[in-house]
Amino acid sequence: MSQLYPSYTVANAADLTKLWVDAMVIGQNLCPFAAPERNRGSIRYVVVQEQDLSVAMDGFLNELLFLQQCSEKETATSLVIFPKGFEDFEAFLDLLGVAEDALVQSGVEGLFQLASFHPDYQFADLPAEDITNWTNRSPFPVLHIIREGQMGRVLDSYKSPDEIPERNVALMEKLGAQGLIKCFPPFQDYIKSTD
Repeated sequence: MSQLYPSYTVANAADLTKLWVDAMVIGQNLCPFAAPERNRGSIRYVVVQEQDLSVAMDGFLNELLFLQQCSEKETATSLVIFPKGFEDFEAFLDLLGVAEDALVQSGVEGLFQLASFHPDYQFADLPAEDITNWTNRSPFPVLHIIREGQMGRVLDSYKSPDEIPERNVALMEKLGAQGLIKCFPPFQDYIKSTD
């Protein structure tokens, strides 16, 4: 790994995730709403090192509580990173399911929603090697906590928000595996052949 891109370790999980956000999410405009929040310094990166599902959920719930207690201007959104214990995509889906249930049980469904990212992300109706899966692939498993009200306001002011997923899929197809590696070199460490 170069100095610009640290190795895939728990110690570097937040740094590498920030670089991924800069290079892919913002750099390739996968999410047109991310750059203003990055520029304001209102994106929070939290690493949860626990590997047990119930203990890892404590880290997620602590971050959810943090967001409830601070203003949108202070922290707009949080990326909760799980560098250990959820490398298997099915185990990560279990974590995602428990986290979604926690939103309902804690009464904040409608205030917050989740987006999920994983090194082996796979949409249910696609084969693992399909390049479309790369719209949601990240260096580490991530649960992204989004403020629903803020997202609604941003979407209302954005022309054709329904076209974002289609545009992202077209970009993945255009880039291909080698193009993705060029955009974010650490992908070479775990990319599966999709070309």
